[in-house]
Amino acid sequence: MVSTAQLKQIFPQADSSDLEEICQPLNAAMSEFGIDTAQRQAMFLAQAGHESGNFAHVEENLNYSAEGLTRIFHKYFPDADTAAAYAKQPEKIANRVYANRMGNGDESSGEGYKYRGRGLIQLTGKDNYDACARALNADLHGQPDYLETAEGACRSAAWFWSHNNLNRFADADDIEGCTRRVNGGVIGLEERTAHYRDAKSVLLG
Repeated sequence: MVSTAQLKQIFPQADSSDLEEICQPLNAAMSEFGIDTAQRQAMFLAQAGHESGNFAHVEENLNYSAEGLTRIFHKYFPDADTAAAYAKQPEKIANRVYANRMGNGDESSGEGYKYRGRGLIQLTGKDNYDACARALNADLHGQPDYLETAEGACRSAAWFWSHNNLNRFADADDIEGCTRRVNGGVIGLEERTAHYRDAKSVLLG
């Protein structure tokens, strides 16, 4: 069991109330999905902590400016006029960016926003919601906001971890390999590595 006090040692910048709220659901989710050694827990906490901004955010932030849209999602917003028409409108942005992929319908279906990133390790897309719903025995179509609760955010992240066999990276002490699988690249690797180092120090001694 990881204690709230240990979480505060690992994530000193986190809000104490966030850590107190998340501690029990974190432990329950890790137990449910076999994140069952201190080394595995350290890797999971490092990744989940980074992805959620020290456990403060369990919903994807899509409130982009026009400049941000053309820079980050240039494929979908190739010019200033298109970007300006969507800027600072998260629902419209999600419906465009996530349309016709990951099991979502077209832009008008609204599924891009309905199945936007949620949870500690952001679950995104209808296909992923389907798979996670079956594993958690949860109605993520009727109640997708479950993933924004402490329990749902933790369970979905632990399911993602188990579904992708990420314990293998923890067992191999491979923070970069794990980051590539979670992130699709190495964004935030320095912070993830620092969290992992601190988590190992606290949990392994």
